[in-house]
Amino acid sequence: MTPPPTTRRHGFASNILALAFREMMVMRHDRPFVAMITVQPIMMLLLFGFALTNEPANVPWALLDRSHSAASRRLAQEIEGTGYFLPPRSVASTAEGRALLERGAALALVAIPEHFARDALRGDPEIQVLLDGADPLSAARVGGILQEVAAAFDPGGRSLRERAATRPASTPGPIDLRRRFWFNATLADRKFLLATLGGMLLTNLCLSVSSLGLVGERESGTYEQTLSLPTTPVEFVLGKLLPHVGVSYAVLAIALLGAGIGFGFWPQGSWLALGLLTLPFVLASLSIGVFVSSLAKSSAQAIFLTVFFILPSFVLSGVLLPYQLMPDGVRQLGGLLPLRWYQIGLRRIVTRGGGLDDVLVPILALLAFFAVMLAVVRWRLKPRLG
Repeated sequence: MTPPPTTRRHGFASNILALAFREMMVMRHDRPFVAMITVQPIMMLLLFGFALTNEPANVPWALLDRSHSAASRRLAQEIEGTGYFLPPRSVASTAEGRALLERGAALALVAIPEHFARDALRGDPEIQVLLDGADPLSAARVGGILQEVAAAFDPGGRSLRERAATRPASTPGPIDLRRRFWFNATLADRKFLLATLGGMLLTNLCLSVSSLGLVGERESGTYEQTLSLPTTPVEFVLGKLLPHVGVSYAVLAIALLGAGIGFGFWPQGSWLALGLLTLPFVLASLSIGVFVSSLAKSSAQAIFLTVFFILPSFVLSGVLLPYQLMPDGVRQLGGLLPLRWYQIGLRRIVTRGGGLDDVLVPILALLAFFAVMLAVVRWRLKPRLG
């Protein structure tokens, strides 16, 4: 006998509610899941609310002072006194200042000519500023701040605050500031983003594929067979990682060729250095995924933990916003992420035309990170493989 429609609807609804209640109880006792949905929103709120800003801060810059006069020293003090700049790094030549720009150690080079003090008294002083255009937003803002300082500079020695109270910053000042943007003369945002697109793609790929490795074997029942093999934990981890290295290089090639063919943006530096830099980065990123896989008990947990690593990597590494302008503490925290060092190397090679010498420090940092993660993973897997 067929139950009446009211009874069928009641049974349908109660079945759904019963299954939903059971699923809710499972989620409630899933501590990694509860931690993820609690910690990640708070972490991202703090990062976007306090740590990340487009306002320049802690700007590294170089000073080429050929004048060595009271006026040139006062100009340097007023630039630093804005509160946006770190103390300047003195250089002896334009070539030395350009080398700092190429390495990303300085965002601006201020060159004061020999007769600056005399020209300032005559009313027609001139200085040259070279700006790192690889980061268009920072270059434009830093250049604007320097222009304001130049417009308000007074050879008579009045303070910047006193002159700002008597003359608008937009009024032309006595200093003719000649700005040039290096590495990206048109300040195109496209170059800033395309330069590190490969790093973002590889981070997403490496963490995603490797984080599901051990969990997938446990869920499919093949993990016990792997345990019976005469392998050490290090051999097991490297065996899991190596097949994805070739895939990573293929993804990087697609990103580089796509940017070159589609937008005319090709790497300006050594392709060999780019290939050597990519290997330790891929291994370091894959090792994070294996570590996540050793922690997770299910594929869902592995996915949540992977997202927990991916989002901070994009935010803190400097691929979207310049890491040099981040506050102290947050900037150093981002240095613990592989993507930070890879994007530094990418910008030096792709945008600034660097070679192997320019990326030795990022390569060593990534190798050290990979060694540490390999030791941690070995410790995590030793009880299971022993």
